[in-house]
Amino acid sequence: MSTQDTPLDVLAVYSHPDDVELTAGGTLLKLKALGYRTGVLDVTRGEMGTRGTPEIRAEEAREAARILKLDVRLNLGQPDGHVWLTEDSRRALVRVIRRHRPRVLFAPQLEDAHPDHAHTAAIVREAARLASMRRYDEEAGQGAVPVPMIAHSAYSRLVVPSFIVDISEHVEEKLRAIRAHASQFFNPDSKEPQTRISEEGFLRQLEHRWRYYGSLIGVAAGEAFYVREALNVEDPVALLTRPMNIYS
Repeated sequence: MSTQDTPLDVLAVYSHPDDVELTAGGTLLKLKALGYRTGVLDVTRGEMGTRGTPEIRAEEAREAARILKLDVRLNLGQPDGHVWLTEDSRRALVRVIRRHRPRVLFAPQLEDAHPDHAHTAAIVREAARLASMRRYDEEAGQGAVPVPMIAHSAYSRLVVPSFIVDISEHVEEKLRAIRAHASQFFNPDSKEPQTRISEEGFLRQLEHRWRYYGSLIGVAAGEAFYVREALNVEDPVALLTRPMNIYS
């Protein structure tokens, strides 16, 4: 992986190591296959997690980054369980955006039940705009950048997706990237306390979700996203006539 100052097409900003693999890993793999430069910014080290340690989780994140073929994986160093929309968190993210100049940001679902996820989404939205303001954080000497477009993961059945990405060809790699976070998921030999995501059937439930979203567009598996802004469509005929399940 590259590190400093690598320009990116897409930067996925999620709260904890393993969040991006669970929600947008297939899309990142697809974008890499299409030739885009991709990166992940984990907002925390996951130190509040019931299982594993920050050191173990950092190593797992590096292995998952290799599987996802990321150009960059970074950590914002915010306190796990205490992610807030503050001047410090906004400034820290603005500096990352200005350094890597992504055209698109992926972020968690707004108003998610997990406070870290909801606050991360809010930080992303504010930092994206602040990064374009020349006089904001001038002392860092980075200069303003264009406002990146933001797409939020849709993983609640109450949230209607704006679009669904066909990840059918990348499901196995996505699962490998998820399983790289071995401390967090089902292991019959583990002596650590059980959590919701370490239950034996959790990954099967996730796969059902991907299959459901895929079924909405007539493919085997999909990841859902929504946007708050209006989309500028160059060719509506090309967009609207892509193959999909018209009976859904």
